[in-house]
This record gives sequence, C-alpha cells and structure tokens, in this order.
Amino acid sequence: MADREADTQATALTSSDVARLMKNPSGGNRAEMAGKIAAGVEAGSLSPKERVIAEEIFRVMVEDAEVRVRMALAQNLKNVPDLSVDIVQSLATDTADAVAVPMLTNSGALSDEELLAIIDGGEENRQIAVARREELSETVSGVLVESGNEEAVIALVGNDGAHLTEKSLNQVVDRYGENERVQRPMVHRSQLPMAIAERLVATVSDQLKEHLVTHHELPPALAADLVLESRERAVVDILTEGTRGDVHELVAQMESSGRLTGSLILRALCTGDLSFFEAALACKADVPLENVRILIHDEGELGFRSLYEKATLPDRSFQAFRAAVDIAKELETERDDKDPQARARLIMERILTQFEDPLQAYDSDDVEYLLGRLMQSFDAETAKHA
Repeated sequence: MADREADTQATALTSSDVARLMKNPSGGNRAEMAGKIAAGVEAGSLSPKERVIAEEIFRVMVEDAEVRVRMALAQNLKNVPDLSVDIVQSLATDTADAVAVPMLTNSGALSDEELLAIIDGGEENRQIAVARREELSETVSGVLVESGNEEAVIALVGNDGAHLTEKSLNQVVDRYGENERVQRPMVHRSQLPMAIAERLVATVSDQLKEHLVTHHELPPALAADLVLESRERAVVDILTEGTRGDVHELVAQMESSGRLTGSLILRALCTGDLSFFEAALACKADVPLENVRILIHDEGELGFRSLYEKATLPDRSFQAFRAAVDIAKELETERDDKDPQARARLIMERILTQFEDPLQAYDSDDVEYLLGRLMQSFDAETAKHA
C-alpha cells in the first residue's frame, strides 16, 4: 500500500510542475510533464475525471513538434490497454520510429486492421516491431511473411506468440529455407508441423537437425535416420579425433520431449549402436548406465527381462530386442573399428535372416526400415568400388 502511494506521488502532476512549465515551456519541461501524466495513467492512479482530462492533454501533446515529448507519451502509454483509439493511432503512426515502434510492439489497443495497414505501409522497422508483438493472429503473421521483409520474418518465426499457418511456414521455407538466420529461430519454435520439420531437415546444419529430432515430430523413419546419422558422426569423431559424442545428452533430450520411442531404440540397436541402446535403457528405466551394461551382457535372460520391463518397452517386441542384442554383442568381439558401416550391415543381415519370417518378431514398419537401410548400404558399397 505504501509503495503504491509512493508511486502515485512520484507520477502525480503538481502545481509546481505546472508553474515551471508556464515559466519555461521548453521541450524538456513539456516532455517531463507528458511523462508524468502518462505514467499516472499507466499506474491507474487517476480518478475517472482526471483520466478524461489527461487524455485531452494527450490529444494536444501527440501533435507536439518535439519528438521527445511524443516519445515520453509512447514509452509510458505503450502498455495501457484501454487507451482511447485516436491517441493510440496517433502515436502508432507517428512520423518518428522512436515514437511509433514502442506502440506497435506493445500496445494491446491496436486492432488487426490497424496492424495490417502498418505492414502495408512497407516501412521495415515498423514491420519488425509488429512481428515482435506478444501475440499475432494468423492473418497478420501471414501478411508479414508475404511482405518480403527478411528481418521481419526472422523476428516473426522467432516469436512463439505469432500464430503461423502451415501455408505461411511453407512460404518461409520456400523463400528463406537456405538462410540460417531464418532457419535457427524457426527450428527453435515450440511447435512445428511435421511436414515443415521434415522440409527443414534437408537444409539445416547438423546441430539444428539434432534439435529437430529431439524437439519436433518427424516421420519415424526420418527420425531414426537422423539419430543414426548423429551417432555415426559421433563414432567417427571418437575414431579420428579421440572425442566423445554425448549420447547421454541426446537420449535425455529425446526422452524429455517424448521422442525416445521403442521403435527408434530398436532400429538403432539393429544397426549395431549398442552405446545408444544402453544409454536409452538407462534413461527410460532410470538405472545407472554401468548396471544396464551388466544386465545386458549377463548370460541369463532374467536380468535383461527385468530391465526391459522397467524401461516400459513393448512386451510384444521383447524377442526382437533380445535377438538384436545377442547379435550385436556377438559382433562386438569381431568388429572392425575402421568400418562401422560394414559391421552395421552385417548386423542387419543377421537380424533379418534369423527368423524364417521376420514379421513374427518385428513390426512391418521396422522390417521395411531395416531393409531400406540395408539397400542403401549395399548401394553405397557398390558405388565406392565402381
């Protein structure tokens, strides 16, 4: 209560303020008075009668020749939701960006029609200001995309309060898909349609691909491909540079966003990535990694079965996981670190030929995926020796 009274006193226009202004109506004094009255409106400290008088004063001040006077109004009135429309419009369309931009970015009193008129005016700084608003409708966002203002589009796609249709997002990818300044904020949006995320995969950096796969919904086969590519790069780093790819961080990110699915884990295992499999089970079962390794490599089945159930993986897929683990472990002792792709190919061959009918143990989508990976591997090997 005391704080509110102090604020009211600080923003109240006093008789001495008026006397000083009458004696010296300089731009500085006018700006100070404008700021005090506007701050009083923002603080809600004026009576209804005082509020009416204040707005009449604003109507005069928005025409003031001194930019700093109008700036003082804009800075203090930008967050007032129930300000009279004519005052809002005067400030939002002011000739000076220093006056207009705070209103365009913050004022909740501006309608979509008024924002569209601003965008149509074609002034870059003002379009950027609109793009940064706390919330934007699909209509306004769509017109901003069509404006051709790259800086405004960068601000727009980086603004989670901007509602963007899939059509508008496709237009952004069409026009700016190769531009990393657009890619980065777009990939980091909290929500992306699957089709848009899939299109971005083809153009973004490895770092942004990892964010896509850990934070956005992708077709299962594409998600698995991206995870496996990431893991393959980590293996190459270990072999060539002695560095370690942080599989645990990748797994934790995927689990927190609901992307660490049983199918993806199985596909990684079936291509020989035991490290990813171990980290995934440790994460999903909430068991220390060393304990997971012991249970996986234990000759008996009870330990692995218990771990598998604790990780809440599908019961119908247990035999497929068990077979894949056994084959991957068997080949661990035979592996040639210089050719991890050949080892992965051999694992997939053995897995797919272990059962007379692979569909008895594996989902049809997983079988199709493994066959596709196997064919790609054969094609790559053939091309290498051509």
